[in-house]
Amino acid sequence: MAFFVPVLLTLIISVLGALYLLGMFRRRRPNEPPLDKGVIPWLGYALDFRDNSAQFLKKMQQKHGDIFTAQIGGYYFTFLMDPLSFGSVVKEARSKLGFEEFAHELVARVFSYHNISGDHKHLQTSSTKYLMGDGLVVMTQAMMENLQNLMLHSIGSGQGKNTWQQDGLFHFSYNIVFRAGYLALFGNESAKTVGSKEKAKEIDRLHSEELFNEFRKYDRLFPRLAYAVLPPKDKIEAERLKRHFWNKLSVKNCMNKDNISGWIADQQQFREELGMPEPMQDRFMFLLLWASQGNTGPSSFWLLVYLMKDPEAMKAIKEEIDQVIKSSGQTVKPGGPLLNLTRDMLLKTPVLDSAVEESLRLTAAPVLIRAVLEDMNLKMADGRAYAIRKGDRVALFPYIAVQMDPEVHHEPHVFKYNRFLNADGTKKVDFYKNGKKVKYFTMPWGAGTTICPGRFFAVNELKQFVFLMLTYFEFELLNPKEEIPPIDQTRWGFGSMQPTHDIEFRYRIRL
Repeated sequence: MAFFVPVLLTLIISVLGALYLLGMFRRRRPNEPPLDKGVIPWLGYALDFRDNSAQFLKKMQQKHGDIFTAQIGGYYFTFLMDPLSFGSVVKEARSKLGFEEFAHELVARVFSYHNISGDHKHLQTSSTKYLMGDGLVVMTQAMMENLQNLMLHSIGSGQGKNTWQQDGLFHFSYNIVFRAGYLALFGNESAKTVGSKEKAKEIDRLHSEELFNEFRKYDRLFPRLAYAVLPPKDKIEAERLKRHFWNKLSVKNCMNKDNISGWIADQQQFREELGMPEPMQDRFMFLLLWASQGNTGPSSFWLLVYLMKDPEAMKAIKEEIDQVIKSSGQTVKPGGPLLNLTRDMLLKTPVLDSAVEESLRLTAAPVLIRAVLEDMNLKMADGRAYAIRKGDRVALFPYIAVQMDPEVHHEPHVFKYNRFLNADGTKKVDFYKNGKKVKYFTMPWGAGTTICPGRFFAVNELKQFVFLMLTYFEFELLNPKEEIPPIDQTRWGFGSMQPTHDIEFRYRIRL
């Protein structure tokens, strides 16, 4: 009997410990947000959040109000759904709300990359230098040259003159913008190595096409990989694809290219100087490719399809583009030089800027997550303060909380190309809720210390693509009555959303 007593006590302690880890004993304390653990121990609402984050959060907001804590996969997430209170999270000190812990976990799971001290800080510093200001001028020119190679290489060659070509609009847009962005950042084939500049351009076209096709395979697996719910067969495929990109984007291969961007070269040099093994540097290169090009392609599709379904918007932007080209002193004509679209020209497009921001409002849906590093109080705009526990997570979901809020944005589900323009044509920044000005009225790039450092380059990519499409191409939907495809509900939280299916269109070079 004496033998069984310690065994029984050990068993009881083990069971209680397991129940504690599963969150069975957590209770709402005074001044904490409403707590909802779900019915499945530990998992909580993980399946609901994974399957359709937007629907889940709408349901929880209706049930609990503008702030609530939900158990998701062993973690407790406090969701803040009042846009007037977003500043309490965005502006909070990093000593209380941190981003890096969660980001490191995700990056390790998805890209098998393990961060080093100073990673995020150096990325921000490098991006400021090479993707903004004077650095953005250089990147805009590089992007332009690669777009010309991919989109306009047949002009003057007699290939496919005035012949309609058919493709899926999503595939076409994603393909072109991804490939041009990749070449602008990671460099071009060396003309000296292959014998001529034209041969180098041809190799760039072929190589970038192959890379895009493999990237799309990985992109389709990404959401389930991030949630760690890939079936065995897909896990094997994901590992194969990662090894493929580590090889193609290896430091050894990249450094043999011409025109490699300062941004990429600086990232490699920083890690090399810190003694990071080369195989880990290769993994980081794949991370940079996804971070820089995983969202701009889908965003270019949404922008173009909204314009194609809105003749008034298309006309207004075409007129603006024509005026910008005329003011630059350039002329687009058969046999003439190709349009050179500069950063300065892109600064003179308020109507296109508004359309870009509107398409992002409708289709960009990141989740901003912070780790709670110490017990703290989260203050709401109405003066209420809620206690948040150390070890929990705080999350903002701007798409539901503000971008689709009918009080902030009238008819939020309707594309209005001039939504972000005042009557005098200047940028509109005044939006209100409950009579109070909303500072964070749209957040496609995140906010605060974790705002996307490459956002200016990404916007320029979108605008350059649309500039060339409207200037050089005739294009139309095969079925003009076909509706814009709905959003793929499984991709909430990862940036720009993707459609459930493609929509066919045809295009040809203007004579």
